Amino acid sequence: MKSLIAAAVLGWVATVAQAQMVPTGLWRTIDDETKQPKALVRISESGGVVTGKIEKLFDAAKQDSVCDLCTDDRKNQKVVGLTIIRNVKQDSDDKGLWGGGEILDAAKGKTYKTRLKPVEGGKKMEVRGYIGFFYRTQVWERVE
Repeated sequence: MKSLIAAAVLGWVATVAQAQMVPTGLWRTIDDETKQPKALVRISESGGVVTGKIEKLFDAAKQDSVCDLCTDDRKNQKVVGLTIIRNVKQDSDDKGLWGGGEILDAAKGKTYKTRLKPVEGGKKMEVRGYIGFFYRTQVWERVE
């Protein structure tokens, strides 16, 4: 009986740990220069495709800002509510990586290929934007 209970508990722990290794949830982004919280981004999944939208900007002066430098369908849209991550899917070879989509740097209006990698048991996520061999990686913190 004890081994059955132990197996059930281990199975539950493994399920919870795997659930945290997905990029879905609410994430706090950190400014590269100031190291201060910059925004909250909600990442959701539908049909195996991950998207992310800005829910909040921490700088009160930027709450009504628009993506005036964007060159696609997001041009002149409010930054709060803006979809900045599109078309990301789980890597079939590496279940811990998500990629194949794009991420928008709303401050510069530029899009980059992206890779999302939950780390530290899903408490943080490495978010990489890249063009060719040039890339920048940020670490986002899970809020919920």
